[in-house]
Amino acid sequence: MSIDATAITLIDDARVRVTRFEFGVGQQTGWHRHEYDYVITAITDCHMQLEHLDGTVTHATVLAGSAYRREVGIEHNVINWGKESMSFVEIELK
Repeated sequence: MSIDATAITLIDDARVRVTRFEFGVGQQTGWHRHEYDYVITAITDCHMQLEHLDGTVTHATVLAGSAYRREVGIEHNVINWGKESMSFVEIELK
């Protein structure tokens, strides 16, 4: 199994980028910095481990159908720490 989550670009135009992310157990995004404000909507229950630049690690659970938003500049690595695959859609506001 690859350690990298699968990212599928659904839309990428002048106004938004929409990406669906699919994670097997233990898969991760890799370190990245968000260039835009963004919204995440969970397709499945998502049990995420978030690694931050300052070395801290936090855990978050986002239930299927729920959403949250963050502002530009977030830099982190997202890991599926659950016991099932997880999926969410990320909408970046350009």
